[in-house]
Amino acid sequence: MTRPVRWGILSTANIGRALIRGIGMTSSSCVQAVASREWTRASEWAKEHGLPRAFGSYEDLLRSGEVEAIYNPLPNSLHAEWTIKALEAGLPVLCEKPFAVNAEEAQGMVAAAKRTGKLLAEAFMYRFHPMYDHVIERINGGAIGKVTSIRSCFTFCLSDRGNIRASGELAGGSLMDVGCYCVNLARRVTGCEPLRAHAFERRTTVDDTLFGTLEFPRGILCHFESSIENHPRSWAEIVGTEGMIFIENPWFPGEESARFILRRGDHEEVVSTAGANCYQLEVEDFVNAYRTHQPLRWPPEDAVANMSVIDALYTSVREGTVVDVGSS
Repeated sequence: MTRPVRWGILSTANIGRALIRGIGMTSSSCVQAVASREWTRASEWAKEHGLPRAFGSYEDLLRSGEVEAIYNPLPNSLHAEWTIKALEAGLPVLCEKPFAVNAEEAQGMVAAAKRTGKLLAEAFMYRFHPMYDHVIERINGGAIGKVTSIRSCFTFCLSDRGNIRASGELAGGSLMDVGCYCVNLARRVTGCEPLRAHAFERRTTVDDTLFGTLEFPRGILCHFESSIENHPRSWAEIVGTEGMIFIENPWFPGEESARFILRRGDHEEVVSTAGANCYQLEVEDFVNAYRTHQPLRWPPEDAVANMSVIDALYTSVREGTVVDVGSS
C-alpha cells in the first residue's frame, strides 16, 4: 500500500480546518504538521486537530524534512514569498486563492516552480465540484443556445474590521477574497480570457464592495458583485439565446448532493447531481499529479490569467475607465 503524502500547513488560518477535513476523507494524504510564527499557537492548533508536529516558524517546517507537500493559506500578501521559499526547499505547493497580489507576482511563482521542477497549484476548491461538469456539458451541448451573458454574486458582512480580509497592507478586499471566484467562474464557462474590464468600488481600507464587468470574445458579457460589507448572498446565472442556467449555491454546491436550474421558455428543469467535498477533490488532483507526473486539472498558468483579470479590474477602478486585460 502506498504511504500517504504528508502535508504541512503554513499558518493556523481557519481555512486550514477545511483542508484538514478534506484530507481526512482521502486515503492518499495526511496532515503531518502546522507552522505558525508563534510556537504556542502552532502547538495548540496541532493538538486541537490531532497533528503530530508543530513548528514555531515557517522556515523550521520547510527545513524539517517531515513533510512532502505544503498548503499555503497565509495572508494574500505573503503567498508569493512563502510559496517560492517552499518550492526552493524542494516542496510542492498548493497555494490558497487568490494566488498572489498581482499577475507579476504570480508569474514569479510559476517561474520558481519551473526552475525547481516542483508542483504548484492554486487552491480554487469550488471548481472541482462535479456539478460544474454537468453545467459545462449542458452548455456545450447547446441546452441554452449561445452564451451571451454571465452574472454572479458573492457577498458577506465582515463584522471584524481587524480581520486580514479588511487589510490593505495584507492585500485584502472583496475582489481578492470572494470576487476572484466570480472572475474564475466566468473564465471557466466561456473557456477563454476576457478582453476588457470595467469596475466600480465602495472603499474604506479596501474595496468593501466591488461591481465588475468583463467583455469576453464572441461578445459575451459578465457582470458580478463582490462584497465584505453586504448581506450574505451567492448565486450565478448563465444566460444564452435559448435559455439560462441558474446556480443557487455556486461556491459551495453541497457535499450530499447539488443542483442547478435549467430554464428554456416556460419549461424549468431542476438538475440534481452528486455532491462532493471540494477540498478532498482538489487534494486528490494535486496528489495524483505529484505521484504520476500527470498534468494538474488546472495548471498554475491559469492562476496567472485569473490575476491578470483582477489587475485589470483594480486598474479600472483607479483610472475610472475601461481597461484592456493584460495591459495593467
